[in-house]
Order: sequence, then structure tokens, then C-alpha cells
Amino acid sequence: MSEQTANHPLYYEMANKFPDAIILEVRSGFFGAVVKSQSLLDVAKTLRDAYSFDYLSAVTGVDDFPEDRMEVIYHFFKSIGGPQFELKVFTTRNEPTVPSLTGLYPGAELQEREIWDLFGIKFTNHPDLRRILMWDDFEGHPLRKDWKEPFYEEDVKPFKNRWPEGKARHSENTNPFQDNVQYPREFNPANWTGEADHLMYKSLIMSGEQSSNIIKTDQLVVNLGPQHPSTHGVFRMVVVLEGETIVNLRPVVGYMHRNHEKIGERNTFLQNMPYTDRLDYLSSMSNNFGYSITIEKMLGITPPERAEYIRVMMAELTRIASHVMSIGFLMNDLGAYFTPALYALEERELILDIFEAVAGSRMMCNYFRFGGVVRDVPEDVMKKVKHLVENRLPRKIDELDRYLTKNEIVRTRCEGVGVITSDEAIAFSATGPILRATGVPYDIRRADPYSIYESLDFDVCIRNHGDVYDRYLLRMDEIRQSLRILRQVLNRIPKGPVISGKPQYLAKVPAGESYGRVEGPRGELGFYIVSDGKPNPKRYHVRAPSFINLTGLAQMCKGAKVADAVTILGSVDIVLGEVDR
Repeated sequence: MSEQTANHPLYYEMANKFPDAIILEVRSGFFGAVVKSQSLLDVAKTLRDAYSFDYLSAVTGVDDFPEDRMEVIYHFFKSIGGPQFELKVFTTRNEPTVPSLTGLYPGAELQEREIWDLFGIKFTNHPDLRRILMWDDFEGHPLRKDWKEPFYEEDVKPFKNRWPEGKARHSENTNPFQDNVQYPREFNPANWTGEADHLMYKSLIMSGEQSSNIIKTDQLVVNLGPQHPSTHGVFRMVVVLEGETIVNLRPVVGYMHRNHEKIGERNTFLQNMPYTDRLDYLSSMSNNFGYSITIEKMLGITPPERAEYIRVMMAELTRIASHVMSIGFLMNDLGAYFTPALYALEERELILDIFEAVAGSRMMCNYFRFGGVVRDVPEDVMKKVKHLVENRLPRKIDELDRYLTKNEIVRTRCEGVGVITSDEAIAFSATGPILRATGVPYDIRRADPYSIYESLDFDVCIRNHGDVYDRYLLRMDEIRQSLRILRQVLNRIPKGPVISGKPQYLAKVPAGESYGRVEGPRGELGFYIVSDGKPNPKRYHVRAPSFINLTGLAQMCKGAKVADAVTILGSVDIVLGEVDR
């Protein structure tokens, strides 16, 4: 229990309701309650029904090795806005088991599968508990502290054994594994013939429903991807069809998984900054933003005012670049064959010019630092931003709007397709344009303000039909609101320093934990960090919106035609870098 929790009336109300379930534990930065595993469902149901914490944002695990203890932590929010309330459950390392929350919060499904995959924590009564990022025959659970990968050298960076006596030594020459591969026990690669995804196919067929067509046809399982031009990366949809109608669907991910979080726990805190660029690689400035504010909470530092304005400027330019790309490639998925995409790419290039001028890189910007940004924006670059915001971008967005919004093909292919209701979107933990297109005005910049957003005048855009067309319209709306924010930033930005104090190359993060989040172009991008006072994070977790938004993909696609699956996926707007991590 942290000081904030001790002063929070909800903690004592919950402790009074469940006197035998709540465990008192002092934790710096923890805003919630530690709950006994057997009472988790009852406590979570009370949070949802009695206190309106209807939105489960993030779920992850923590390994307390060498103690015989693991943790599962849940971050709950209200869809009407406000601060979080956390629940934490302890379990043993030998046979870790926790009740599944999928019955109360369907948005936990993929996240609980990820925890099982990477930590080995079993969730009882989970509808489909299989590996999700690693392959089925993978041996072990990589985020456990006692798991060592091929070419393992040391637990944390900087590695001490790289330059003994001033000479480089390559790990592959000293490593006991020799080759960069590990095989499961009793596995002979010479005799392996390959195996179908029988567990996934079995769960698909069992949960698939017959359509209401009078003429019945045999159901057919079709794989779209992982190599398919419409999947926007190495991504696979396993679809059950009855005729051309989608009866069920499973997203299959992990083909580009590189264990970003394991790397993050080996790096120092500052070394993780460029790694965040590689998550949603179209939105590196937003990724830097989310990670920075999380660590700044733990360090207790506040960036200078000019740095805050520059951060918001970069985040909103990123939102515009991302949304315009999303619109252009959605039209590609409809068959426009690159004309709208090229219009979008032209505007994005001008924004990337700005990023290159301030950060030295167009995509992997590595521009933010704890307490500010790495360097100021030159005056001539500020003039280019002003020209973009006040002249070029408004004209070009109006042009795209004029070409696309009332286009007969766009409306026919998008209206009423991929519908999800507001209740379903909240239950599936959807965020960003997917959630707001259902009529829920949930934008973290307003619901849980950070940086200077509370002082800026802008509207939270919503649409009400929850279909592909409304998601397109909402991104158009948000581009205009981002331009509105940028005009205010350009008019108000003060003079002054761009970083607080002396730049810290080795941040001394005190023991504790923090969950920070920003409203990225694809929704809530969150970082959960646990520090034990050492130079490297004890736990580094990314709440990736692209990954969690896939939880509702099957619901959006059921009843649609197979050709519409491509359009629906395009409107979800995933980036595989943050899906697979």
C-alpha cells in the first residue's frame, strides 16, 4: 500500500467489504490493493459493478525471484475518466495459478495468454489458454528471472565480459549453447515433420456458430497470412467461413517477437529510450513520451515548460502523420491502389522532415529524455512547423476529405461493416479511435490529463456507429483537433531550457513502481515499471494498444464477408512492432 492508497477512501471501503481478502502491504507508487487469489473475482466484480471501474486497461506479471513468489497486477479505470485503481495477486513460482478475469473483462484474454506464455502463470477457466508470442513447442517462459536465452552473458547491461584486457570477445565463441537455438526436452529436429495448430483449430470450430442462412454449407478454415499484402506485416488471421460469411476468427501473432520486455529489463533505464522507438515505429515520439512520463513520476522531476510544449508539438505531429497514413492505406485495402496512400505519404514526409531536423532521424527519433527533450527546436524549423500547421496540412486534409468522405465506393464498403458497440469496446479494453468511434468520449488527454493537455482547448472526437466508416471519419476529426492543438502550442510556447537540470546518463530511479500512459495514435500506450533501486528495471512492461485492440477483432468480423476482413483489419490500424514486441 502506498501513501496515495492509504489516503484513498476506496481502499478502506474495499478492505471493509473484504476483510479476509485484502492484504496490507507497503509499496511505493502502488495505487490499489493486494488481494488473495481466491477472492480476486469477487473483488474485481465489486470494483466493476459497485464502483464503475468498467475498463481493464492492462494486465501483466512480475517475477519476484529469488523469492518463491510471482505477481499479477491489474490496472482498472473508469470509462468516464479519472485515476486508476490497481489490484495485485501473489502466487507461487512452482505452480503459479490465478483465476481468469475473462468472464468479467473479456479484454483480459490476450493479456492473460501473454502472461502464461512469458511467465508460466496459469489462469483457471481461461477460454483459450495457449502460447501467443512464442511457438507452441517453446521450452520455458522467457520473462522469468531464471530463464537464460542462447548467448546469455549477464543479467544486466553494461556487460562486463565484452572487453577483457582491452580485447573484444564474441559471446558465440564462449557460450555453452554454441548455436543460437534451444530445443524443447525430448525434441529431435531431425525427425520433426511439422504439426498443425490443432489446439487453435479445435477451439475455432468449437466456438464457431452456424449462420442463419437457409442453405447450409460445410464450414471451411482459411488462413489469411502470415504473408499476405492486406495484413500490413507478418500477421495471420485464421478464419472459419460458411460460404463467404465469417463465422469465427482468431488473430495469430508473435512472428516478429523479439522479447522487447526482456531486453528492457537488461538495459539501463535510459538505454530503453531508443528501444521504445521500435514499438509503433510510425509513432516513435509518442512512444518516447509515454516512457518518459512513467520514469519521471518515479524520479519526481518535472520538465521545463518549453520542453512540455515541444513534447506536445511532436506528439500531435506524430498523431497527424499516423492518422493520415492509416486513412491512405485503408483506401489501399479497399482497392484504391496507392493513390490515396501517396497523398498521405506526401504529407507524412513533410512531418518526418521536422523530426529529422530536431532529432537527426526520421523514424527512430530517440528525442525525449527524462526531464525534457535532448535539444531545442531551431527557429527556422519552428517556422516550417508553423507553415505546415497553418497552411499546408489544413488544405491537404480538406482535399482528402473532399475526395474520400462522400465517395460511393468508400461508403458502400465501410458503412455498417466491422461494427462494435460501446459496451463491447469497453469490455474488450479497446482504446483510441476504435473506442471513440462507438460513442465513448474516452481520451487520456482529457480523462487522465498529462503534460500541458489540461491547459489546451480541444474537443474529444466521437462517432456513434462503431463501424469502419466511423473509424475513418474519427481519424479525420482528430487530425483537425491536432492542428487546433498545434496552433495553440505555436502561439504560447515560452522561451527557456528544454531539460530539467543536468542530463542524466544513468538515472538513479528509487525503488517503487509506476504506471504511465499517453494517448497515442492507436490508443492507450502504457508503461508499467518496477524498480528495485538498481540501474536496471526489475520489470518493464508495455501496454501496446495495437495488441490489445486485436481482442475485439473476431467480434467485429463475425457475420461479415471474408473480403471485408481486410477492410476491418485496416480500420483497426495495427502496427506489428508493438503487437509482437
